[in-house]
This record gives sequence, C-alpha cells and structure tokens, in this order.
Amino acid sequence: MATWTASALGLAAESGKVAPQAAKPLPAEKAEIIHWWTSNSESAAVKLIAENYRKAGGIWVDTAIAGADQARAVAINRIVGSNPPTAAQFNTTKQFLDLVEQDMLNNVDDVAKSEGWEKILPEPMLNVIRIKGHYYAVPVNIHMQTWFWYSKAAFKKAGIAKEPASMDEMFAAMDKLKAAGIIPLAHGGQAWQETIVFQAMLTNVGGKDLYLSVIRDRDQKAINSEAFKKVLIAFKRMQSYIDPGSPGRNWNDATALLISGKAGVQIMGDWVKGEFAAAKQVAGKDFGCIAGLTPNTPYLIQGDAFVFPRTNNPGTVQAQKLLAKVLLTPNTQLEFNKLKGSIPIRSDVDTSSMDICAQAGVAIMKDKSRQVGISEIFLTPDQNGALQDILTAFWNTRMPVEKAQKSIASALKD
Repeated sequence: MATWTASALGLAAESGKVAPQAAKPLPAEKAEIIHWWTSNSESAAVKLIAENYRKAGGIWVDTAIAGADQARAVAINRIVGSNPPTAAQFNTTKQFLDLVEQDMLNNVDDVAKSEGWEKILPEPMLNVIRIKGHYYAVPVNIHMQTWFWYSKAAFKKAGIAKEPASMDEMFAAMDKLKAAGIIPLAHGGQAWQETIVFQAMLTNVGGKDLYLSVIRDRDQKAINSEAFKKVLIAFKRMQSYIDPGSPGRNWNDATALLISGKAGVQIMGDWVKGEFAAAKQVAGKDFGCIAGLTPNTPYLIQGDAFVFPRTNNPGTVQAQKLLAKVLLTPNTQLEFNKLKGSIPIRSDVDTSSMDICAQAGVAIMKDKSRQVGISEIFLTPDQNGALQDILTAFWNTRMPVEKAQKSIASALKD
C-alpha cells in the first residue's frame, strides 16, 4: 500500500462499538510539471492533459521550457539540487536511466499493476520504462520519427502525380520539385534532425536487418559493409535538396514551408501533424504521409514519457500517482494524441476518429515485426551523441563517405 494511504482505523477492543473508517484523502497537492511542449500544437496538447488532471482533482502548475535538451537539463539540475518538480518530461529512451540508477526517481509500480500496463503497452516501450522489474516512467504516446510528409499543392505544381513508393522514386520526385523552383526537402539544420534523416535512409535503403545490426548490435562488419555505405551516400544526397535557410531552423518552421507549399517533402516525426491541424490542413487532402517506402520498412517508435522525482512527501506522491493514472486514461490518450500528432500508447483505444495517417500508424503497430525502437533506445547517450556528431559533420562538410563510415564504426565499437 502506498505511504500516502492511511490504514483503516483499528477496531475497538469490544467488537461493534467503533466501525472501521477509511482515512480521508489528502487535499489536492500542487503538481509542478516540467515539459518542452511549446509549439502551437504541443501547447494545445499539454493543456488538454492539464485540464483532465484538474478534473481528476489535481492542481497543475505548468513549467514549459523551450527545447527538449534544455528542459531535461533543468529537470535534472533541480532533481540533483534537491528542488525537484513533481514530474518531468523525458523521451521514452535511456535518457532517465542514470536517475534510476542513482535512486532519484519514484516508481509507479502499483499504478502499472492496477492499470494492467503489461497487457496494453507495446513491448519495446515496456522494456524502456521497466527497469529491474520496476516502472519508472509513464509513456503517453507513440511517435514514429521517420515519416515522409509531402505537400499536395507542391507535388501538383511539380507534376508529380504518383506517391513515391521507393527511394529512387522519392529522389525523382525531389528532382522534379527542384526543377519547379520548390524547396525539395524542408529541413531544420539541427543535429537531431539530421539524425532523423539518417535513420530514414537506414530503414528505407538498408532495411530492418541492417538497421538492427548497425544500431542495436553495433556489428563492425555491418557498419563497414557496402550496404551501409549506400545508406550514407543516400543520406548525403538528401543534403543536396535543402535550401540555404536550413541551418538552425526549427522543425515546426520547416513544417510551415510544407503548409505554405514552398517546400515539397519533410522527413520528420508524426508530431508535425499537430502543426498541420493547427493550420486547418487535412491529411490526404492537403498533405500526404508515407510511413515507409516498402511494406516491410521498420516503424521506428519512440515517444514522450513523464518521470517522477524521488520524494517521501505524501501529498506529492499522491499527485504523482494521480498524474500517472490520468495520462493513460483512454479519453486523455485519444484526445491528447489527436492534438499532438502521435498515436495512443494504449493498444485498446478506439482510434477510428483519428486522421488517416494516425490510422495507418495504428495498423502498422499491429504487426509486431515492424515495431523497432529508435537509436536512442539501443545506444547510450554518449554513443548516440558521438554518432550524431559524425552525421552532422558528414552532412555539413565535404567529409568523404569512407571517413564517415570508419568514424561511425569507431564510435559504436564496444
């Protein structure tokens, strides 16, 4: 039983004189939540969670910090400095593993058990939040980060009548966009965005086996193979389709180029759908979405999660567990993910009212063979950072592909 729930009053010595009574619930505790959801669509999504939390009896105190890295740094510094928030946003990766190992987080085992998480959450996500048998985070969604998004208006202007169904067809479409004076690839020149483009090439050009050999197994033979060299060449080719304004551009500003028809394609996670929705654009009518260029392309899943800093304060623990429950209620899951652009983490939510891109993602998730984690699920933060540095240098300089390949092999060597 959790520490904040008092036990029933003891019976009087003489049976029947005093009936047992449950302790009164603690008054609502203020719950400060640190998160990085600051774009238009993200703000709308987090407001939905906050409202549902208040309806459940909690008091939401919003601490929004622009930028995922910055928000995590603030959260970690406050936890280490003994001034923790009630909950903090992380991605569903190894980002919070150090906090778990240093015993700085509360688990939510009793919520996980009572809500039956093992039956309703996908195994790749369970394997991240469940550490040594305990649950240390609440995942709220499934994002797939390597979607190809395209502007219907831009494709029409460039004379592209058929949706690309292979990497060669995608390159051909971008050549047509370029010839029509349209930015072929709307890209934000930031290291994490370049890593997304790389993973899209690795999965669509290399396939699942090569992806797992390189990222999960860090197999040196696979990294030094001709097949992986082709992936890097395709990745570098994508750089030839960006515009001069790309460096430093935020992802949502890149999406705005698609919304305005100034650009044709963006490779980005399904959180961009929130920007399309905010602009009143409709999937299948104003923009298209391609989860993979082959029927077997891995569906690289990630997501957002909340962790709960260590505390023994009964009211704060109560607030944490209330939030853990609210985040995974079916209604919160459905309405939040509609606004966020992701799909529900719960497998039992009725998604028939979601857009066609979301429904395509839900359908793919039913095929467990296509469920694969992003690189940050398999790599340590140091390994992921080293890989990202190499990819960004390769993208932005004239680094020979052979040097990039050797550098990646060295960075991922055990």
